[in-house]
Amino acid sequence: MLHRHPFLSLVTGAYLAFVAWLTLTPQSVSVGHVQVFLRLLDALHRHGYAESISDTRLEFLANIGLFVPIGMFLLLLFGAGGWWLAALASFAMTCGIEYAQHYIPGRVPDGRDLVANGLGALIGVAIALVLTLPATLRRRRQRRLRMTPA
Repeated sequence: MLHRHPFLSLVTGAYLAFVAWLTLTPQSVSVGHVQVFLRLLDALHRHGYAESISDTRLEFLANIGLFVPIGMFLLLLFGAGGWWLAALASFAMTCGIEYAQHYIPGRVPDGRDLVANGLGALIGVAIALVLTLPATLRRRRQRRLRMTPA
């Protein structure tokens, strides 16, 4: 799988490293990045925009968005038939992150993160399935034609 898709494997590994840096470093390292988004949200609220989005909701949506690419990358690596494996691997990854956060200073594991990350991964898997559907159907049709006796 990895040898057939070296570039995709490299991009997936880089994104997973980014997610690990974002989720597994002590909280004080990433607080500055979060403050930028909170200030932006506050500015939007002051101008009457996005008033229904609280900082809690923004964090939930960000967790969903963070795992959408993971679901997509894993589906592309495992193939359309391995959609369940991509979903399971994504969920295992978020469980591992939440477990590890017990031991990282300033990090607090949260069950909502499991839900948001899992949902994001499933959305990513679904998007990748839809995008790869034409190629999957074409391959199945070609296989059937090859198996049909002439």
